Order: sequence, then C-alpha cells, then structure tokens
Amino acid sequence: MIELYISAFVTFFVVIDPPGCAPIFAGLTRGADMAHRTAMAVRSTLVAAAILLVFALLGEPLLQTLGISLEAFRIAGGIMLFLIALEMVFEKRQQRREERAHEVELHPEQYDDISIFPMAMPMIAGPGSIASAMLLMQRSHGLEAHLVVMAALATVLLMMMGALLAAGPLMRFLGYKVEAVITRLLGVLLAALASQFVIDGVRASFG
Repeated sequence: MIELYISAFVTFFVVIDPPGCAPIFAGLTRGADMAHRTAMAVRSTLVAAAILLVFALLGEPLLQTLGISLEAFRIAGGIMLFLIALEMVFEKRQQRREERAHEVELHPEQYDDISIFPMAMPMIAGPGSIASAMLLMQRSHGLEAHLVVMAALATVLLMMMGALLAAGPLMRFLGYKVEAVITRLLGVLLAALASQFVIDGVRASFG
C-alpha cells in the first residue's frame, strides 16, 4: 500500500502541480487583502476536490455507459499525461496558464470569483488531473486501495491549498529560475509515469 500511495502521490503532484499554480494565483490576487486571498485559496481547492472526487468515484461507471474499455481509457489517459509532460518540459504549460491569468486580468468583470475559474478548473482540476484520478482508481482494487489513492489526492490538495496561501512569499523565495528547473524535472518524471500507463493499457489489451 505504501508503494501505491507514493505512486499516486507523485502522479497527482506532478499533474496538479502546486508550485506551478502558486505564481498564477499570486498574480490573480495581486493587491487583494489577506482575507480575500485566503477565501479564494480555500474555495478553489475545495471546488477542485469535489470535481476530482466525482470523477474518481463515478469515472468507471461512466466509461461503461459510453462503451469505452478501461484499457482504452488507460492508454488515452497516458498519452494525455505524456503531452502535459512535454508541455512542462518545454514550459508550454506555464505559458498557457499565464495567458489564462492575463485574460482574467483584462476582463475582471467576467470573473468575479477566480476560485471557480480559472483556479479550480482548469488549473487544479484539469483534464490531466481528472484522467489521473480515474486511472489510479481503476488500477487499484478494493476499498483499502481506493482509500489510499484518495489519501494521496487529499495530501496533494492540502499542499495546493498551502501553496496558494503562501503564494506571494513562496515565489519571492524561489524565484523564476528555480521554479523553471523544478517544473522541467517534474515533467520528465511525469513522462515516465505516463509511459507506464500506456504500457499497462497495451499489456492488458493483449494479455
């Protein structure tokens, strides 16, 4: 179970990427008082947690209803995660996040509550994290294993909340160059995990 927890934790951490979301949140809440920043951080994390929980619990029945095999979804999810990993390595993912943040800054009247968009979705509960939750729940068997995956997700979401609450001081401490290095290293790790998803899916299909 410890190996499952570590695997799930690493997957969720690199996909949800708390260090990558922190600077965007800091930019979106620039000039806001501490109470407002705290409320946005807590709300965005809770909303994202609810979205991920729904897909983690109901994802498999949904696939069955649509006539999609678990192996096919595992392969598709692995490919999706691999593309996200490439974006992290070449800094495309952060660029897209900054573009979303810039859009919110240009039209603030359209985004009164940033905790829902863009923070909760798609920055925290995006396609990659939703696919990861479904894949990891599908790979684990039994109530205990499912609880372990949920515990790993909860740990990462708590780290996300902490990163958002400490976004301003954190970015001043790390600096842009350190953050870029960390993001690239996480991207390489995610690429390996995504490849394993695809290998498992192909092996299950022809096994």
